[in-house]
Amino acid sequence: MDSQVPYNASVLPSGVRSRFVENNNGCTMHVLEAGYELPGRPCVLLMHGFPELAYSWRKQMPFLAALGYHVVAPDLRGYGRSGGAGVRYDDDLLPYTFINRVADALGLVKALGHERVEAVIGHDYGSPVAAWCALLRPDVFRSLVMMSAAFPGPPALPTGTAVALTKGALPLVGVPESLAALPQPRKHYRWYYATREANEDMWHCPQGVHDFLRAYFHHKSGDWPGNEPFPLASWAADQLAKMPTYYVMERDQDMPQTVAQEMPTPAQVSACQWLTESELEVYSAEYGRTGFQGGLQGYRTGTDARFVGDLKAFTGCTIDVPTMFISGARDWGAYQSPGALERMTREVCTRMAGTHFVEGAGHWVQQEQADEVNRLLSQFLSKVGS
Repeated sequence: MDSQVPYNASVLPSGVRSRFVENNNGCTMHVLEAGYELPGRPCVLLMHGFPELAYSWRKQMPFLAALGYHVVAPDLRGYGRSGGAGVRYDDDLLPYTFINRVADALGLVKALGHERVEAVIGHDYGSPVAAWCALLRPDVFRSLVMMSAAFPGPPALPTGTAVALTKGALPLVGVPESLAALPQPRKHYRWYYATREANEDMWHCPQGVHDFLRAYFHHKSGDWPGNEPFPLASWAADQLAKMPTYYVMERDQDMPQTVAQEMPTPAQVSACQWLTESELEVYSAEYGRTGFQGGLQGYRTGTDARFVGDLKAFTGCTIDVPTMFISGARDWGAYQSPGALERMTREVCTRMAGTHFVEGAGHWVQQEQADEVNRLLSQFLSKVGS
């Protein structure tokens, strides 16, 4: 696939088109669209995660368009055809901060002619991106759906001389050291993804990008029998080490080595209807061309204290638009940040309309159980619209 041309229609569902849009924030974004034929439709914006693409929403886009929406799913900045091929480790990280990603989203929907977005919907890394959209510009992003990654709110500013870490927030110090000190040393995937080596490890892994992604998607899915998540008591190393190795890795293994141990059999691959080989080829062709650094930049801003300062300006702010959270019942994503789910539902989101754990799904909930996710989205949007 060529980064300068849209997708061939043969890889897309009927009624979905691929094109490029200048977002007026310095990024020409590759966008998938459905429901674009009639002007004046309300907009729904879909934000993907890592290692994913706009294509991850292929099972939602025609469905939402049939409900009467203009459905827009971009490759986020640095992913796929939104500048993914040119990203280097030593590039400036400011374009990949949450605040700039909100500007990217705002610029995109305005370029498409919309003054407001009926719902911003995010999965995995796209979940906090969508949350920040709703928190910073509730006048534009009128409702919010988060999937698989709970949002603990803006980072806290200390009150007084001693304050505990905000429940659910990612500690910026101590986690790598405490995991490395375990009797069986481990490392956290977020810090691994922030290393210079991570992109090269995944891009040029011995098994190739396609098989790496197949194993990665399988390992985190409901198909892998080891995914039986539960809430963790704290950020203590012995608690984090209870998570599967795709989140808390063996210290001396990279991510391709980690997931290779769980590579599905040919029979399991053939039986996987939620991600067929031809569908996976869309991902592997893109990441084989671009590498992973564009997506990894977001993990670097998330584990570097230099990029938290601006977010502290919003400490105490809440999300006050109608909100829903969806996760797979077999997804560790909702629990990987201890306390975040509780803080999100009880404190951060003041108009929480529902928290749903979809049976049979792991981390890739909107792909694994598309019909149930679509039903929940339809139900939520009908209430928002009324």
